Amino acid sequence: MKLAIDHLVIAAPDLASGTGYVAGLLGIAPSGGGAHPRMGTHNRVLGMAGGIYLEVIAIDPNAEPPSRPRWFGLDQPAMRARLEQGPFLAHWAARVEAPLDLTRMQAEHPDRLAPAIPMSRGDLRWRLTVPDDGSLPAWREAGHAAGDGLLPTLIQWDVPDYPGLSLPRQDLALVQLLGSHPQAGLLRQGLTWLGADHLIHVEQADGPPRLSARIETAQGVKVLA
Repeated sequence: MKLAIDHLVIAAPDLASGTGYVAGLLGIAPSGGGAHPRMGTHNRVLGMAGGIYLEVIAIDPNAEPPSRPRWFGLDQPAMRARLEQGPFLAHWAARVEAPLDLTRMQAEHPDRLAPAIPMSRGDLRWRLTVPDDGSLPAWREAGHAAGDGLLPTLIQWDVPDYPGLSLPRQDLALVQLLGSHPQAGLLRQGLTWLGADHLIHVEQADGPPRLSARIETAQGVKVLA
């Protein structure tokens, strides 16, 4: 597989705080977006250079509780506790493009890839990998697991004008995606198998896993974390 960065995911307690965080750091506020009834979430988005975009996502307080756990670990205690501290860069998604087919890939490797579920919002249609328990993806080997937002969710767009192309491109460019993890070696194994090891630089470090993005703005390079 050979993948591309599709979008960065800012998890937020609510859309207002997430939007304010991004605007305060990058100088431009995410806007638009919409709701995901199947997941009980809603978002705002911000186009960047290179076909990449940024998504602020939060639980939608006006939505009916979904029949399944929400994606990106939003229902899990660890994520809820982290969000009490405010919005942060929680995750990223890597894009699968034709001739590869995400549904076929998942069927061939069910032990490695979470189910590829179909989603839609307005004219957009896509598939992405979401574990049944809604957790962030992880790489497992010999009884050990590593993920914590650093291993990407896989996404395949089923429309030609996906957000990375259709959103207005702001004066923002991703310079580098960075991660630190106490099991960096295991995480690198997963990234290499996915064909995503060239998309993120992961370092060995004790303490909580961290994901950050260096972004070129009109005011210089800013670090989204």
